Amino acid sequence: MTNRKVKIYPRFERIWHWSQMVLIVALLVTGMGLNGLHGLFPFKVAVMIHIIAALALLALWVFATFWLFTTGTWRQFIPRFEGLLKVARFYAFGIFKGEEHPYTKVLWRKHNPLQVIAYFGLKILVFPAIWSTGILYLTYNFWESAPDSGFWLEIIANLHLLAAYVILAFIIIHFYLLTVGHGFLAHVRPMITGFDEVELTSEQENYLTENEPWRLVDEGGEKDG
Repeated sequence: MTNRKVKIYPRFERIWHWSQMVLIVALLVTGMGLNGLHGLFPFKVAVMIHIIAALALLALWVFATFWLFTTGTWRQFIPRFEGLLKVARFYAFGIFKGEEHPYTKVLWRKHNPLQVIAYFGLKILVFPAIWSTGILYLTYNFWESAPDSGFWLEIIANLHLLAAYVILAFIIIHFYLLTVGHGFLAHVRPMITGFDEVELTSEQENYLTENEPWRLVDEGGEKDG
């Protein structure tokens, strides 16, 4: 195995990541305002920003889902339990003792087992919950005449809020983990440049050198293809 800097985050994935971050922050800030936690925006302005950001994020997720399945990247998010206990122990204890991370990135598996489970849970449970409840909440005028609609609206609103708090908790934990280990910039830089250090077998290195040389860092520096 050889450690090489390889482009493992393509341009679309990086645009998706940062666009999603901006839109989710906008939704969280305006959502908190709509729930009375601050008064940064007038109510109508907060509603408008919230709806626009929500529709933009939904459109982004549709494109991202299409990209995940057409490129085969969805396989990165299928949970694998091999090494999970070691990673969990590292985050629970080892990280505070200065131990090395037990997971090493490889070309076709850039997320550690705990990350994969977290992302899988978000994509399968939390995101669909916030999509469906948000759409039902937004279209309440179309079904308000249904029996017990007020009761169901309260349930929907609380589920929407719960999903939002789960996403907020994920962001806080995600940001915290970016500050430990090799440092904040070292963790963030790959999602800006696309390049990160991974272990390659000799076959993988030869394949990239011959067929996709733009994915490897050479003496000329990182090339953004």
